[in-house]
Amino acid sequence: MDGARAGLTVDELRPVAWAAFGRGRTLLSVERLTGGTKKGVYRLTLDDGSTGIAYVWHPTEDYWPAQAALEPDDPFGHATGEGLFEAAHREFTAAGVRMPRLLLTPTAGLLPGEVAVVQDVRGGTLQDLRRRDPRRAEVVLARLGDAVRSMHARRRDRYGRPGLDGPTPGRPVERIILDRALRDLTEAAARVERIAAVRDRLADALAERCAAVAPRSRYGLIHGELGPDHVLVDERDRPVLVDIEGAVFLDVEWEHAFLELRFGDAYPALAVDGLDGNRLRLYRLATYLSLVAGPLRLLDGDFPDRAGMLAIVEHNITRTLDQLA
Repeated sequence: MDGARAGLTVDELRPVAWAAFGRGRTLLSVERLTGGTKKGVYRLTLDDGSTGIAYVWHPTEDYWPAQAALEPDDPFGHATGEGLFEAAHREFTAAGVRMPRLLLTPTAGLLPGEVAVVQDVRGGTLQDLRRRDPRRAEVVLARLGDAVRSMHARRRDRYGRPGLDGPTPGRPVERIILDRALRDLTEAAARVERIAAVRDRLADALAERCAAVAPRSRYGLIHGELGPDHVLVDERDRPVLVDIEGAVFLDVEWEHAFLELRFGDAYPALAVDGLDGNRLRLYRLATYLSLVAGPLRLLDGDFPDRAGMLAIVEHNITRTLDQLA
């Protein structure tokens, strides 16, 4: 990507390769993969042609600007770091969900920041497979649906991120998402004239939808950003989830509002029974607003794929305004 930050070199990543594969192996090349916004992702190629993927968590790999501190009961946050990765990996494993196999558990000291090495799943993303071979993609989608239902069935009675003690009990999840959506609305209205013109109507719609939501006290495990670009396909056409640091126990409707958006006409393969329609109405609008404000916030920095982010913004301005129709 033009304008991307300089990546780590073979010399810098050699100790990581030794730790993951042994000192008898030679690291021949390093490729910095594109697409990540919060961590560096590097393909390591060894002397026998085998490969692995290094995840690197360090401020120099994170394109997001600093964020204001959240309220103590807020389960959202900047989803980055080896601690969140390792805890999410445990939870998804317990739910029977496939992820790249860990070759080096997250560790510090080999580089500035933290690093882990995982299996290199070379079948590409589900997003690419849907364009290239729709029939094969249907098989993967069906298996992904099983994985989604399995992880969403993993429940607990406290919302929050795996591996953390959890937020201080306070607002219900729907209220937290309402408050978050109102902040996103304020940001979006300050940057987008079309949103500013209907800001009061959008605020009223959010409040009305939140008021219709009934209380709940059980929460399912969700990925948090499960699009077809975050699903790899292995050699047996099995889905493999990546970018898992955003995993959280939350209302599963939050995930399904995102799945509907990202999978479009393929979403029925991922659907689950018993979703709360009132929550979905609130979470759809909140999701669209977050996908206007969030990418614009990211573009305050030096993220290189500006055209891609602006396209996301434009699509979600349209989706947001359509909610008032």
